[in-house]
Amino acid sequence: MTPATRADLFALLDRLGIAHRTLEHAPVFRVDEGQAIKAALPGGHTKNLFLKDAKGQLWLISALGETRIDLKSLPPVIGSARLSFGSEERLFENLGVRPGSVTAFALLNDPEHRVRFVADRALMEADPVNFHPLSNDATTAVSQAGFRRFLAALGRDPLVVDFACGTGEVIAMSAPCDHLEGPAV
Repeated sequence: MTPATRADLFALLDRLGIAHRTLEHAPVFRVDEGQAIKAALPGGHTKNLFLKDAKGQLWLISALGETRIDLKSLPPVIGSARLSFGSEERLFENLGVRPGSVTAFALLNDPEHRVRFVADRALMEADPVNFHPLSNDATTAVSQAGFRRFLAALGRDPLVVDFACGTGEVIAMSAPCDHLEGPAV
């Protein structure tokens, strides 16, 4: 399968009636490199992790850039085996992007749903949300409603995890985490 291009992504967003704004910039490879982008585009900026568990299941985790994710404590929360980063080859084969360009928009390249999608609760409450449009030399903003419409069009219902609750537990979208104490994961 030939991976979707940025033009393919934008055509899908347009067909779905999802307004989007894209800022072109120098390639960024780490969350902390994007300060100027954050200043230019309001909303939730993301980090995205492509992972493989010990049983071979692939995972994409999308969270706000400042969110701490403890990969050692995450498996019982999301129902995975021990997690490690997926290889560049697996990433391209399954999501059609290269390292540094991992994005929830790459789910467009996984029509068989081989990659399970986990989203941070804070990300699912941010509006707008900002992701790379399949390459790390631009950032695209869409509304939260638009992002949910994109996921629904792909038949995706993310597993929503509240990483800020201290245990990274799976929650219902409206559930508070007041009952949990301790540092954020």
